[in-house]
Amino acid sequence: MTASNVPTDTAGDAALTEAQLAVLVDRFYDRVRVHPTLGPVFNAAIDDWPGHKALLVSFWSSVALGTRSYRGNPMAKHRGLPIHAAHFEQWLDLWQATASELLPAVQAERMVGHATRIGRSLRYGVGIGERTRGLGLPLVDVS
Repeated sequence: MTASNVPTDTAGDAALTEAQLAVLVDRFYDRVRVHPTLGPVFNAAIDDWPGHKALLVSFWSSVALGTRSYRGNPMAKHRGLPIHAAHFEQWLDLWQATASELLPAVQAERMVGHATRIGRSLRYGVGIGERTRGLGLPLVDVS
C-alpha cells in the first residue's frame, strides 16, 4: 500500500470490530463461492456455508482481535484438498480486494498482512511452499 492510499484522517486507526470481520468474511466467501477457480474447491469441501462463515469469523477474530474464540486446526482441514499455489494467489487477491472495499485502508492493510502470513503457512503446511531458501536462491532437486 502506498502512502497516497493511507487516509489522512484517523478513521482507519479505529479498532477493528467483530461486526466488521463478519461482513468481510460474509462478502469474501460469497465471492469465493462463485469464483471460477476457487468456487469448485470450496463448494466441494463445505456443506454448511453459514456454519463455515461463523467458524471463520471466530478464526479471524482470534487472529485480528486476539479473542482466542477459534477452536480448530486449519492446517488439517486444508491438507486433503486439491489445492495448488495458484489457488492461494487467487484467494489472497480476492481477500485483498474485499478487505480494501469494506475496511478503512489501515485496517484493510492489516487484514491483508494477516492473510498473507496465514496463506504462506498453509502453503508450506500442505506441501506447496515456495521452493526457495532464505537468500532467495532456488533449491536444486538432487534426487
